[in-house]
This record gives sequence, C-alpha cells and structure tokens, in this order.
Amino acid sequence: MSVFDWHTAWAAVVVHPLFAVALTLIAFQLALMLYRRSGWLVLQPVMVGMLLVVGTLSLVDLDYPRYREGAALIAMLLGPATVALAVPLHRHLKRIQQLFWPIVITLAVGGVLSVVLTLTIAWALGAQLPVLMSLAPKSATMPIAMLVAEQLGGLASLAAVFVMLTGVIGTALGPLLLRWAGVDHPAARGLSYGINAHAIGTARALEEGDECGAFAALGMSLLGILIALLLPFALG
Repeated sequence: MSVFDWHTAWAAVVVHPLFAVALTLIAFQLALMLYRRSGWLVLQPVMVGMLLVVGTLSLVDLDYPRYREGAALIAMLLGPATVALAVPLHRHLKRIQQLFWPIVITLAVGGVLSVVLTLTIAWALGAQLPVLMSLAPKSATMPIAMLVAEQLGGLASLAAVFVMLTGVIGTALGPLLLRWAGVDHPAARGLSYGINAHAIGTARALEEGDECGAFAALGMSLLGILIALLLPFALG
C-alpha cells in the first residue's frame, strides 16, 4: 500500500464513530489496570483515562466535537449507570431510615461548609467572580455543577475541571484522612465519600463495601439536589 493510501486509510479509521468508542474503552481499561496494579489512589481511572483520551486526540489531530459525537453510545449509558445506584440504596433502606437525622445534619453542615470554605479560600487567594462561581458547585456531580455554574455566571468548562479535581483529590486523600480520624463506620465513610468526592468517591466506596457504597450514592445524590435547588438562590 502506498504512503498516500496508508494515510487515507488511517484518516478514515480516525473519523469513524467506533474509533471514539474503542478509544474510550481501551483508555479506561488501561487506566483501571494501572490503578489496580499500582494501588495508588491518586491514579484514579477516570483521571488517567481522560489524560489518555486527550493525549490520543491531540496525537491523531481529532477535534473534541467529533470525538464526543462518536462516543455518544457510551454517554447514553450514564443514565442507566446512575439509576443502578438505587440498587444498593434499596438494600439498605432500613438502615438509611434509622440514620435519617444524622444524614440530614451531615448533609446540611457538610454542604454549607464545602461551599463557604471553598469560596472564602478562593476569594482570599484573589480569585475573580467567574472563577468563584465556577468553584461554588464543585461538590455536585458534573452535569449539575456545570448547569449551576452557568446560572451563577461562571464557566461550565471550568466547573467540570473543578468537579473532576475534587473527585480525584477527595478519593485519593479520603481514605487516609478517615483513617487518621478513626472513622471506620461504613455509613459515615460512605457519606464522606459521596459528599466530598461525588461519583469518583462513590466508586471508591463501592470497593469498600455495599453499605459504604449505598451511603455514598445517597450523599452524592442528595447534595447534588440541594446544590441545584439552593445555591442559585443563595448566590444569585
């Protein structure tokens, strides 16, 4: 095959919709393998997989809109995956009912402190208003945070970055901080993961156990709802 034909064939492969699907799956599997073999919490599969995808897109000169269009098949699975979190919640429904008021208090205090401390520290460091409004909803899941940030006058893309960094850092440092604090109750650990590291933290919580994962999913979901409903009124 001539050089010209080789480049033409490669270009056809890159722009094919299945290329984005294959790239996403391969990148995540490689990242997951690295995470499991290394045991380093900082090497979260989501972050490492994202870096592999971004690096590959830059290498093959494929723009993000085309990649996103091709990867729509995988994006469609986010809905069922989110709904599936209701399974551990249902299994531990009685336990959640028993701890109703501690859960409410934890969500209220944790949610308020997360927003107030984040904005206070960022303001003290000289962050401008668009950055502050992009930081405010960082403890919610990415779709909620992006929408809330836009409503507040922030940048959706910047909010997405903050959400991802929050999840990665929270998941990497969470087990260590919880161990230092002597927190070993699955419900308490799960709520901490869900509130402070949302989806990535919930994935980590599920590794620790079903109850821990259930409370992480609960914390992530309820805090996301509270941020979506109350933050625009508080800061708007």
